[in-house]
Amino acid sequence: MSMHSALQTFRGHRVPRFRIIEHRNRWFAISGVLLVLSLGGLFVRGLTLSIDFEGGALVKYTNDSGVTVAQIDQVLSKYDRGDAEVQIVNGNEVSIRTSTLTTLHGDQAAMISELAKQAGVNVNDVNITDVGPTWGAQISSKAVKGLVIFLVLVTAYIAFRFEWKMAMSAQAALLHDIIITTGIYALVGREVTPGTVIALLTILGYSLYDTVVIFDKVQENTESTALVARDTYAGVVNMSLNQTLMRSVNTSLVVLLPILSLLLFGGQTLKDFAFALFIGVAMGAYSSVFVASPLLVVFKEREPKYRNIKERAQATPRKKRDIGISEEEVARELEAAGIVKRTTQKAAGSSTPSTSSPSKGSGGSKNKKTTAKQRRRR
Repeated sequence: MSMHSALQTFRGHRVPRFRIIEHRNRWFAISGVLLVLSLGGLFVRGLTLSIDFEGGALVKYTNDSGVTVAQIDQVLSKYDRGDAEVQIVNGNEVSIRTSTLTTLHGDQAAMISELAKQAGVNVNDVNITDVGPTWGAQISSKAVKGLVIFLVLVTAYIAFRFEWKMAMSAQAALLHDIIITTGIYALVGREVTPGTVIALLTILGYSLYDTVVIFDKVQENTESTALVARDTYAGVVNMSLNQTLMRSVNTSLVVLLPILSLLLFGGQTLKDFAFALFIGVAMGAYSSVFVASPLLVVFKEREPKYRNIKERAQATPRKKRDIGISEEEVARELEAAGIVKRTTQKAAGSSTPSTSSPSKGSGGSKNKKTTAKQRRRR
């Protein structure tokens, strides 16, 4: 493809002809590898949940004196907090994650005071976030319920709007996006916060939007019996994907660019949100084209009607298949599908003039002879 053709395709002035459905096993293999890696990360490393889900206390303060992790552990051990997780972030900020501090009662103030003195800061500068285990469990339960309700409603909507096989394909793509996004979180060790859950629900809605746009075009094109008979169901789905591909790509780029700016230049809270959003939007754009649509073809071509069309197409050369469909009918189907534009036909009255055979005795033969003599004279 030349640079000019690529630019025309990117701008939507030219419909590409990528053989996406033909190479569906390749896309399934790529998704399979990503799913295996993601599941491995989830089961081997697990998710790093914030205190909003697990409960506990998070203590943060500035390290002005250059205290080390070992020195902080010594202070925590005096108050039976030897199992606390201590980190020094960005070189000058102490982050201590431990169980709830409500069990310390009077000793809590003494421990916080000693830690502040050790770091050379005021006690009032120590930030403490304490979340009970009950509240964390409620957050986790509500997050799971929200996800389940979302998936059920999505399935019902797509099955009602299109059909249940499209709903199953869309659900498979959504689960694909959830598993890979959470698996990447586990592999990189990033902390899962309530913002991460919000980002997950957001990307599922985006992925669903892209899938519905593609399925709407597929339904529109497959309503043409002649088009399906000529190209098979897989061919019509591939044509629909090419018609909507650049729309999906451009929409995804417009969404990803501002998310990337948040990921690079936003604060820590925004970066956690943007990271999940970036991975999810990218996977949603991929799954709508390379997972949901190929799965739909697999499901539909198991139906006797489309299976017979596929078998007949494989046994019959393409040229012979095209004989049964008139040129005018093919042109109408391509125009309806948005692939080509037909030139405006002349009015019926001004088209090819009708001719009538001369009747006997009307001088028709004489006129023909005269014309012949004139030609010889010329």
